[in-house]
Amino acid sequence: MGTEPGHSPVRVEVDRATLILTIDRPAARNAVNREVADLIAEAMGRLDDSPELRAGVITGAGGTFCAGMDLKAFVTGELPVHADRGFAGLTRRPPVKPLIAAVEGYALAGGLEIVLACDLVVAARGSWFGIPEVKRGLVAGAGGLLRLPRRIPYNIAMELAMLGEPVTAARMSELGLVNRVVDDGEALCGALALARVVAANGPLAVAATKRVLLESPDWGRTEAWEEQERILAPVTSSEDAREGATAFAEKRAPVWRGR
Repeated sequence: MGTEPGHSPVRVEVDRATLILTIDRPAARNAVNREVADLIAEAMGRLDDSPELRAGVITGAGGTFCAGMDLKAFVTGELPVHADRGFAGLTRRPPVKPLIAAVEGYALAGGLEIVLACDLVVAARGSWFGIPEVKRGLVAGAGGLLRLPRRIPYNIAMELAMLGEPVTAARMSELGLVNRVVDDGEALCGALALARVVAANGPLAVAATKRVLLESPDWGRTEAWEEQERILAPVTSSEDAREGATAFAEKRAPVWRGR
């Protein structure tokens, strides 16, 4: 399904220090084609490269988060993969800065893989999550099989992958993937509320914290502390660290410089 002339399938807005990215193909249930992938990758680059931006939120228009890969485009030979960032311009190389998923409706197949590439997840009560690729003779190769067992119990990840059946937001909250469950229609507001809290924190500290959390599962026991220190040392000696301590002592809000 194509895009109407003059209509971008990805909307990008800024709310204070948060970049809001909306996949805007509701007639296609926000399925990802190559154009969407390239536009998301461009937005992720903007998020990482803009000092005034501290966090990102990704959501979908029309009451659906994302139904995954555009199968109509796929059968014509089009792959919704960015050369550097992977499927949906995101899953292979997510942004350095925090990214929050605001989920309404369905987050299926590649849609769930987009969610798994995010750091926090806010979901509407009526939303559903799943990786049903096996039902179409496909495999969840954009991070579903790699990330899901790290985010929820292994045997449940195996069940979702093998059966291909979706589960509710409440179930995903119980399993630990979803951080907040909100009323239908309120996912974006909930995600923005989290983003504002994140954005108020020291940007260097937040980026280093995310990096340690993501990379540490691959570190051996003997190297873990050294690897962590390598990432944290520049933060500890930064102007922002001194500003944070000074602001605390002076009982005022810190003014971050990102250096």
